[in-house]
Amino acid sequence: MKAVPPSSAALLRKEFRSPYFFTITALILFMTILYNEDYRASLRSSWTTKNKGEKLPFAVGEADNSCDLFSGRWVWDDHRPFYKEAECPYLYTPLCDKFGRPDTAYQHWRWQPKACSLPSINVSLLLETLRGKRMMYVGDSLNMGQYYSMVCLVQQFIPSSAKSLYNIFNGSLRIFEAKDYNATIEFYWAPFLLESNGDNPVVHHIEKSDRIVRKDAINTHGDHWKGADIMVFSTYYWWMTGLKIKILQGTFYDQKIEIEEVAVEEAYRMSMKNLVWWINENMDPNKTRVFFTTLSPVHENATQWGGDAKGNCYNETVRIDDEKGSYSGLDNDKSVMKVIGEEFAKLRNPITFLNITQLSSYRKDAHVSIYKRKWSPLTPEEIADPATYADCNHWCLPGLPDTWNELLFAKLLYP
Repeated sequence: MKAVPPSSAALLRKEFRSPYFFTITALILFMTILYNEDYRASLRSSWTTKNKGEKLPFAVGEADNSCDLFSGRWVWDDHRPFYKEAECPYLYTPLCDKFGRPDTAYQHWRWQPKACSLPSINVSLLLETLRGKRMMYVGDSLNMGQYYSMVCLVQQFIPSSAKSLYNIFNGSLRIFEAKDYNATIEFYWAPFLLESNGDNPVVHHIEKSDRIVRKDAINTHGDHWKGADIMVFSTYYWWMTGLKIKILQGTFYDQKIEIEEVAVEEAYRMSMKNLVWWINENMDPNKTRVFFTTLSPVHENATQWGGDAKGNCYNETVRIDDEKGSYSGLDNDKSVMKVIGEEFAKLRNPITFLNITQLSSYRKDAHVSIYKRKWSPLTPEEIADPATYADCNHWCLPGLPDTWNELLFAKLLYP
């Protein structure tokens, strides 16, 4: 799909309308780095750097810089969830409740940082902040889950006549419009950020060995991100193809296709280099904010929390209790994902790092499991085989992604 030349935000709105070994190893390595305090401290200092006394865009207050919002524990909260699945008409694929999940305890947990409190989302304040603005999530289905969480959070406070959600570019861009605020909350499907053969938002089921990423082709999608005021990027899960991934040297339209297989770490570094370049070229630090959400963990191996060797997230209804903050669910190794810190350190403009990985790793209870639709609802035979068909990657809504948006809200308005 060729990019459409951008003009203004208004025009964009109109025109858009095993590898198992490597997967587990990569997750092991990535989480270890995120849990290393020296590394996390360097990310906090380099990714949110601003001049003393300089206020970041959209900020209405200052946070306690000594408090790490991403280190804490889960506590029960009778006031949750913020919304009900059945009362959010915009969910692209209803999950969990609709497909018969019998328990709801996973909806009631609130994240409590160790040294401070995480402010709950004030929807009125958020909508006023977004007045006349575009907020855009970019990534894969996990980032899409966070997007729909935000839509469900805000839509309940907007009259039916003053809101809508529509798709353009065959669904590559999804736009929730709060008409009275002249504001949009958008999601753009780009699982690798770069152009790939997985860019069709509807028909994108591609075997890991067949995934192809076009080298340095960020503008294919990036041209459609221009004009956004708040960007929330995330990419990782689609890169887990094995030890190597296919990189296209030319374009998908060339008569002779030239493909090279490179190490996933090298390819991922290419993607981060392109993202850094795009942010430096296109985002004004005086007017815009950029966020990067880290890996959303999986819970496919119950032995990581002392469960059965054949088990996974299916039928898990309690959290992993880890008061010391030492659990990663994985072994203690180095990670290919160190490239994030290395490449983002080259940014000229500030970016806010949302480390959702560790706090999410405790939530083996919050996945959609068998309570979902794949391309169609699971068959009785598939439901009877959760070891094979349970989805331990995606999350129920309402649920964990609501907390990710609470962290986003806090970092947006109280950086």
